[in-house]
Amino acid sequence: SDGNPLLAERWQSRPLIVIVPDAQDSTLLGLRTALAAPDSREAFVEREMVLYEVIAGHASRNGQPLDASASAALLKAGGHSADAGPRVVLVGKDGGIKVDQPGPVDPQALFTTIDRMPMRQGQ
Repeated sequence: SDGNPLLAERWQSRPLIVIVPDAQDSTLLGLRTALAAPDSREAFVEREMVLYEVIAGHASRNGQPLDASASAALLKAGGHSADAGPRVVLVGKDGGIKVDQPGPVDPQALFTTIDRMPMRQGQ
């Protein structure tokens, strides 16, 4: 294994990865604000999502820091580098990338995308 933290997520959760160059990036701040709203937070949890933030190459999972090798493996798995512009990547429970776009992103659009997935419809 290359230390990719997404491998442990497969079939368990839907990782949402936000890659930004610095902690003041509007994509990150906007997403944090949106997910802090009770309805969005509830929808996030209900859809079994986890939040990975990669800030200047340093990753965390739901606020818990990852080590350097896991951070690098996470970026590699998504096909991105730490110095790229803001990106938002949604990974399905099957490990496949479902959304990969420049930030910012509307969480409601992500929830709609998830709700259309076969695994979600089967729940």
